[in-house]
Amino acid sequence: MRRLTLALGVTVAGTGCLSAQQAELHCNFSGPPESLAKRASPLDSVTIRIGDGEAKLCYGRPSTRGRVMVGGTDPFGQPWRMGANEPTTLHLGFAATVGGIALEPAAYSIYAIPTEKEWTIVINGNTERWGIPIDEKVRAADVGEFKVTPTPLDEPVEQLTFSFQRTGSQGGDLVYAWEKRTFRIPIRRR
Repeated sequence: MRRLTLALGVTVAGTGCLSAQQAELHCNFSGPPESLAKRASPLDSVTIRIGDGEAKLCYGRPSTRGRVMVGGTDPFGQPWRMGANEPTTLHLGFAATVGGIALEPAAYSIYAIPTEKEWTIVINGNTERWGIPIDEKVRAADVGEFKVTPTPLDEPVEQLTFSFQRTGSQGGDLVYAWEKRTFRIPIRRR
């Protein structure tokens, strides 16, 4: 197995993903480095610092390229991985609530079930899988879910982007922006 840690703190594994303890707060993308660099959706991560704790969100960044993605290529009412390729994964280095769901330090995948007005965000305990399909076998590892209401963006965002904004000493919001929508996922230390 070959591993390469990129400047993003991304760990590349030649065969599958690492356990949450082995991976610590590294992104685990499968495949040889040369194939990862050629992906149409680049790899990215967001570091989340709250107090003396750290977490990391790892995801692939698809672009619209003139297409309608959410509600088009990715239909409303169907589970969507909130990224490209591997599942979007949150590596928590501290106990937290995410969208009101109490989580222990570990790695979790995150996916959404979008509708036109409201999205269900699902936290899942299975990170050692490809991002799709999100079928009954995957859903059996769901930890919890919560709702968000996207708001319109003034300008469209071509490439899926997550960022983190502090909202106080013990928390902040993971901010999603893509196409013509944005929403926030609250993360609080416990």
